[in-house]
Amino acid sequence: MAHDELAHTMSSLMPQAQRELAELVAFRSVADPEQFPPSECEAAARWIVDTLRAEGFADVQALDTPDGTQSVYGLLPGPPNAPTVLLYAHYDVQPPLDEDAWDSPPFELTEREGRWYGRGAADCKGGLVMHLLALRALKAHGGVPVTVKVIVEGSEEQSTSGLEQYAEAHPELLTADAILIGDCGNFRAGQPTLVSCLRGATTVQVQVDTLEGNLHSGLFGGVAPDALAALIRVLDSVRGEDGSTTIDGLPAEASWEGLEYPEEDFVRDAKVLDGVELIGSGSVGDRLWARPAVTVLGIDCPPVVGATPSVQASARALVSLRVPPGMDSDTANEALTRHLESHVPWGAKVTVRKVGGGQPFQADVHSPAYASMAEAMRQAYDGTEMAVVGMGGSIPLCNTLATLYPKAEMLLFGLSEPEAQIHAVNESVSPDELERLSVAEALFLREYARQV
Repeated sequence: MAHDELAHTMSSLMPQAQRELAELVAFRSVADPEQFPPSECEAAARWIVDTLRAEGFADVQALDTPDGTQSVYGLLPGPPNAPTVLLYAHYDVQPPLDEDAWDSPPFELTEREGRWYGRGAADCKGGLVMHLLALRALKAHGGVPVTVKVIVEGSEEQSTSGLEQYAEAHPELLTADAILIGDCGNFRAGQPTLVSCLRGATTVQVQVDTLEGNLHSGLFGGVAPDALAALIRVLDSVRGEDGSTTIDGLPAEASWEGLEYPEEDFVRDAKVLDGVELIGSGSVGDRLWARPAVTVLGIDCPPVVGATPSVQASARALVSLRVPPGMDSDTANEALTRHLESHVPWGAKVTVRKVGGGQPFQADVHSPAYASMAEAMRQAYDGTEMAVVGMGGSIPLCNTLATLYPKAEMLLFGLSEPEAQIHAVNESVSPDELERLSVAEALFLREYARQV
């Protein structure tokens, strides 16, 4: 099977891929019952079950995981003595944020200026479609040469550990010789990339209480302790003057040794406004991939519209801490909790509660599978050599899989290049990236079957 033949077949499969991705994006599958009904996630899981069965998968199951969500599993038997490859994606998505700020409806796949827009188009419903494309192209040229397991998670974005707990309780289910995690992205569009490390994460909710109830600011303001002001002081304490993460007892001086990320490129990719400075010190790689990074995800307090002249009795925030490889997520959570508790002013009452998290991950970049994928990507991208970078995000399942299957080779790649704007308004996927990466995956599976 020549690369050109495979690429031609892949091209012919793209209209079907667009239709299927549109069906997937239409599910409002945010795994948070406080925002979206669980029926949306359940419907997405059923769609995946039906699709895998139609593709010839056996033993297809919607697994009920301990966090109350479902992950979909399927097995596609390969030739006798063929290696087993596990393909991973997730169907749950981030909330759309301000739906009115989208240029097209977030749950309606829309083609515009050469990209397909919709929540989950890149992260990570597109990752599932990528896996399906690779398998279909191989079937069109003699069949899939490996045994394939597919696992599609239902709560990756919430970091509630449902699939990790299920895998630990059923360690035989996801055993594989190689694992392809389709939930990362190229360094930029057109630059094939594997991700060598992921930051872990811990997320906490911090609540500050000062009064039995709100008070009139004219009668009591200036003396009565304001819970919102106290919370602001606490949140400000986790950053230094230059914006660096400064959490008591948490080291933040490590350096990144891999591919560098020029500041001017980061400014463009992040769409930083003119005149606004980047935060922190060290290189972009240091700050993004090698050091802890704290972010305030949200604050509960009265909105501007409808606010009354009151001293607030209570306020709370959701705080995320990204944890680099080499740092334990649980230890970082303890440091963050102690820091928040110790920096509350005026004797205010504070409660810190962990709501999610996962450990950082470091891949073996010298494995034979990496060499095979490098060659597959080089062919799929017309001679462009593969880059190896870190990623600031987290995929909690990776460490669980690495612990359960220490001999398995794990490769992280996917569709979330900078232009995709995952987790933001106007998320999109490049169909060209989808097509090329699907070709690369198919080439890898063919070559991996020969080597093992």
